[in-house]
Amino acid sequence: MAIELKVPAVGESITEVEIGDWLKAEGATVAKDENLVVIETEKATVELPAPAAGQLTKILKPAGATAKVGETIALLAAGQGEVASVPPGATPEPAAATRARPTPLAEKVLAEHGLRADEVAGTGPGGRVSKADVLRHVQEHPPKEAVPVAVPADAPTASGGLAAPAATSPSFGREQQVVRMSLLRRTIARRLVEAQHTAALLTTFNEVDLSSILALRQQYQESFQKRYGVKLGFMSFFVKAVIDGLKQFPGLNAIIRDSDIVYHNYHDIGLAVSTDRGLVVPVLRDADRLSFAEIERAIMEFAQRARDGKIRPEELEGGTFTITNGGVFGSLLSTPLVNPPQSGILGMHAIQERPVAVNGQVVVRPMMYVALTYDHRIVDGKEAVLFLRRVKDGVENPARLLLEV
Repeated sequence: MAIELKVPAVGESITEVEIGDWLKAEGATVAKDENLVVIETEKATVELPAPAAGQLTKILKPAGATAKVGETIALLAAGQGEVASVPPGATPEPAAATRARPTPLAEKVLAEHGLRADEVAGTGPGGRVSKADVLRHVQEHPPKEAVPVAVPADAPTASGGLAAPAATSPSFGREQQVVRMSLLRRTIARRLVEAQHTAALLTTFNEVDLSSILALRQQYQESFQKRYGVKLGFMSFFVKAVIDGLKQFPGLNAIIRDSDIVYHNYHDIGLAVSTDRGLVVPVLRDADRLSFAEIERAIMEFAQRARDGKIRPEELEGGTFTITNGGVFGSLLSTPLVNPPQSGILGMHAIQERPVAVNGQVVVRPMMYVALTYDHRIVDGKEAVLFLRRVKDGVENPARLLLEV
């Protein structure tokens, strides 16, 4: 019996997806719930499993094609999901042949370097060869270059004439590679341009002394981790401080809808996470109701699932304010872009020990620059500056966040 593999509903506002890598080839035997293909939406990447055990008989939508929600992208023949028996006297196909099947992009890179898929160790699902695997193999096994033999220009040839001047060797290292942007990357690009073209964006800066947080973490880290199973990081303090600031300055927790300003009476905080596929912003729902431990646990789970490509599209929707931390990559200062239709984003940066003046004395403190980019259509400069000062005060005096004063 033929089974249709259809694009599922992957988000309330998503009507079309882009087909990524097929994890199984036509004719492959698959088990129920075994992942067959990667589909990319505007917000996330999702692996689509087999609805039943059987054989993948026909791929209707190749990698790179677009498909609408509900559209059939492949056909399966129902079965037991077992590998067909090998006829007597026949040599079974090595398992590595299946594992070494490259992704479409990897096939192009293999061809460029004159390699076969079975020469490269794959690290993808089932040992599948990816573009990164090929490039790593090329780096670890550079091709041997032929040593040119110098021939004098006046040397006689076999025919008795003079040898032609040697042709100029082509320059190496100037190759180009054209890679189609993923749907996620195209959406990120479109939204960033949209933010700059539709909003009046300004950025204000300040710096934060993290001495108090470092002291708290040093004092309570062991007991906190033992009790809650997660480390006490910096982000939970910033989330709490941001929520405190949003309550004082609700314009930064609002959006513009037509000619109206919509103020949110809840706090869904987006946390920017960098992945190999691009930047995604999972949303911490009702963050004002969460404890420090709940925030840290949610952040850890978001980061892991985002890197594994397992963030659900609905987890990326909404959000009333965003926090991004370029400091994990060493950024000292930047101007983050607002995630539309939000009106504000807080940028965290690297922690550096710097000399600062405290009570007339020069002391060395762990300092961090923070940046607030805001939509000037909703938020005035005074509100933005005071909001950032409120965040700074909350981080430097974490007891106030615990007492909510």
